[in-house]
This record gives sequence, C-alpha cells and structure tokens, in this order.
Amino acid sequence: MPGGAARQERAEDPGDRDPGIRGTTWTAPSPPRKTVGRYTPLGELVKEATDRVLAAFGLIVLSPLLLALALAVRLDSRGAVLFRQPRVGCGGRLFTFYKFRGMYEDARERFPELYDYRYSSAEIQELRFHPAEDPRVTRMGKVLRRTSLDELPNLINVVLGDMSLVGPRPEIPELIPYYGAAAAEILSVKPGITSLAKLVGRDNTNFQETLELDLRYLRQRSLLYDFRILVGTVILVLTGRSIGH
Repeated sequence: MPGGAARQERAEDPGDRDPGIRGTTWTAPSPPRKTVGRYTPLGELVKEATDRVLAAFGLIVLSPLLLALALAVRLDSRGAVLFRQPRVGCGGRLFTFYKFRGMYEDARERFPELYDYRYSSAEIQELRFHPAEDPRVTRMGKVLRRTSLDELPNLINVVLGDMSLVGPRPEIPELIPYYGAAAAEILSVKPGITSLAKLVGRDNTNFQETLELDLRYLRQRSLLYDFRILVGTVILVLTGRSIGH
C-alpha cells in the first residue's frame, strides 16, 4: 500500500485504554469563529437538545443490536469491545471517542509504521481514512466498516455532549495541524457522527475532499440541512449507496 494511504483509521489503536482526557484542550492555530452557517443561538440550543434526545432514544431502541454487535466483536478477536481514543472537539477540547473495535488488539505493535502521521503536502491531500486493504482490520471489523455500524457507540458521545449527530468528522490531534487556517472553522462546532462528506463519499473521499465538504457544510448548516443529511445517511446505511449532494 502507498505510505499515505496506509497510515489511516484515525490512528486507531485497539489496545488503547481510556485516555481520561475529557476536558483537556488542544490549542487551535487561531481562535474559532463565534458563528458558523445560519444557526441562531436558539437554533444551537434546539440542535443540541434534539441531538441528545435522539441519541438517548437511539441507544435504547438499538440496545439489542448493540449487544449483538458487542458479542460478535468479542467472539471474533481478542480485545476490548469498544475502541476509545482522544479526538479534538469544539473549541479544541479533547474528548474520549467511542466506537466498536474493528482492529486487532496488537495492531500498533504489529504495524508501527502505520501510526506515523508525518506527511508531505502531496501525501496529506491524497490521504484516505479507510484504505481498501488494511491488515489491521479484523473480519468483524470489515463488516462493521462496510455497514458503518462500528459508529453506533458514537451515540454515547452525543449524549455526553461531545459530539453532534451531524457535523465535521471528529479528528485525532496528530492531523489537526494539517488543517492549517481551516482548523479554526472546523473546531468552531461539535464534530458529528455523520457528515456531508460521509453522505457524498462514505469515507472514500481523501483528506482534501473531506475538508472541503466539511467547510461547505459549515457554511450552509441549518436544522433543515442537518435533517436532510441525517435522512440521507439512514438511506446510505440501509442501501449501501453514497449519493452526490
């Protein structure tokens, strides 16, 4: 695999313990913007309340599926069911990100070269978050990736207030410097479980394309736009087909 395409999956290390960094702040290159898109202060409150209620409802309704997936992950390979990792949230605040583990527990020890996040300008632009062939991914991990079910535990992050249902992709600290001047805008809102980039490319977009789509979303965001992305994401998960937007 090309070096740039291989060092992916957001630095997932299935052996990581809970980093315990909730509330720690990573300093962005410049202060985040106060307002983005067309949300009013009241709209922001409505969005957050709606996010948390829907996420809590989703955790309850989907609990049988979550338990079944947890059992499948546990039986498929050794290691914790949930993968936990520091991600950068709104205002540069670090939080613990949750998803179903899709990689082998000792992936970092077996493939240390895939956890080197130093890229040239050309490499970072073509960087892909989910390379087609990744030796770290388990059999169950391939199924979870293909169906996007590995992200269901993100609902926990939404209930905790760290993430939104719709927003830019949650990023690892190591890649934030590559956002350059766009980092302040990206970090001015909560990251989301789904996004315009996911809806358009289903994780097949490269770093530059994802960044451009995230910025496009931020400059158009509204309750109606979020609703359209959510509906589109449900259709995407059920049919497996990404759409243009």
